[in-house]
Amino acid sequence: MAARRDNSLLFCISPQASDVYSSVNIIGVLYNGAMPELPELEVVCEVLNRRIAGQTIRSVRVFPPGGLVVVRDLTHEGFEVSLAGKTFKTIERRGKFIIFTLQVEPAPLLLVLNPKLTGRLQLASPAEKKKQKTLVIFELESGGELRFRDQKQMGQLYLTRDLETIPDFSGMGPEPFDISLEQFRERIKPYHGEIKGILTRGSFVAGIGNAYADEILWAARIHPYRKRTSLTAVEIETLYHAVQSTLMNAVGIVRDQMGERIDLEPREFFAVHMKTGQPCPRDGTPISVIGANQRITNFCRTCQPGGLIKGMGSAVRKDKEKA
Repeated sequence: MAARRDNSLLFCISPQASDVYSSVNIIGVLYNGAMPELPELEVVCEVLNRRIAGQTIRSVRVFPPGGLVVVRDLTHEGFEVSLAGKTFKTIERRGKFIIFTLQVEPAPLLLVLNPKLTGRLQLASPAEKKKQKTLVIFELESGGELRFRDQKQMGQLYLTRDLETIPDFSGMGPEPFDISLEQFRERIKPYHGEIKGILTRGSFVAGIGNAYADEILWAARIHPYRKRTSLTAVEIETLYHAVQSTLMNAVGIVRDQMGERIDLEPREFFAVHMKTGQPCPRDGTPISVIGANQRITNFCRTCQPGGLIKGMGSAVRKDKEKA
């Protein structure tokens, strides 16, 4: 049985109805695209450090109108003119941001990308056809190009001398790989809400989004809508280790599957996210989907029991009776 609200805020779709309400169909209602998260952005930075670190920017082209939306010159010194002639020194990730260091002395100059939902980087040759919604092109001294495209023009490219001036940057929590189990326990204590929402809060830990939260919670056998206050000490420890192993394993898989194509986003290896109706890799139960708060959530109702959200309990109970 499927429970839906007309305002598209809540979907509870049974696996039996997945031929009508598949993840692909619901994604058109809630969002279109897969936001890059820690594993993808980590590998993108590795590739960029190999391919463009040490290269000088010959020129920058910003394509209106969309390019003018995503470019944010916080230096007020001119985006294109400030970047022309500068050299990419290092490229690193912080949370879901990519930081290009262009100059350290006499004053820092940083190009910071927040790709958000549909922002993507691409390494290309000048002869390669420009993809739709390519908004900014950095022409490099090697003859190659670094391109930024964004179907929904939601991402931002900031030029700044101070990371603290970038919205949402200073409020990020630590990197998942940088905290111990005890630190994880202490950081999670102030939060009382649904555990998936906590994992995706950048102020808790940085870099985890909707997709990898589903994968982490499946690995930990925890229902995404359980309250943090309902989790036992053992479950918190299990969750911590699931964060570490899921993200670390994903970085390795993405590295192998992406190669040098930083515009790709390999996710076929996922266990549950966007796998509605497919068998759970652990117990074979068809994967369930919930669409709530403009977000797709996939989970296995057998090995991730409990945690129903308000308004969907009767639908899920009837679904279980039919299964």
